Amino acid sequence: MRNYFLITVLAVFFVACDQSRFFEQNQEIPNQTWNYQNKLKFDVAVEDTLTPYNFLFNLRHNEAYPYSNFYFFFHTYFPNGKIAKDTVHCILSDQNGKWLGTHAGDIIDNQILFKYQSRFPISGTYHFEIEQAMREENLPNVLDAGLRIEYTKK
Repeated sequence: MRNYFLITVLAVFFVACDQSRFFEQNQEIPNQTWNYQNKLKFDVAVEDTLTPYNFLFNLRHNEAYPYSNFYFFFHTYFPNGKIAKDTVHCILSDQNGKWLGTHAGDIIDNQILFKYQSRFPISGTYHFEIEQAMREENLPNVLDAGLRIEYTKK
C-alpha cells in the first residue's frame, strides 16, 4: 500500500511538470489487437493560431509485435469542415532488429514525431483520428496508442 501511494505521488509530480504538453491522450487497444476499423478519436480545443506545435504518435507494444515498423493514417477534421489525411510511417526497430523506444520488461514505449512546428490555421475544436494502416486486419501485440501535441521548444 505504501509503495502504491509513492508511485501515485511520483506519477502526478512528473505529469504536472510536463510543461511542453498541450494535449496528450492514449487509448487502450482491446485484447492487444488493433483492428483496422478501430479508429482512435481525439477532440482538441484550440484557441492559439500563432504558436507552433509538434505532433507525436504514442505507441506501446510488446516484444512479440511482428513488424519493425508501423503505418497509420492521420485524419484531421478542421472546425470549418475541411478534412486532411496523412499517411505516416514509423520505424520501430533498428537494422539489427533491436527495438527503439523505452523498454520496461517486454513492453516498448515509442513516442514518434510526425509533424514538426505545425500551426493550427483557425481556432475551434479539431477532431483527429488515428487509423492503423498495416496490411493486417487485426494487428497483434499493440497495447495502446495515442496522440501528443506539444509546444515547440524555443
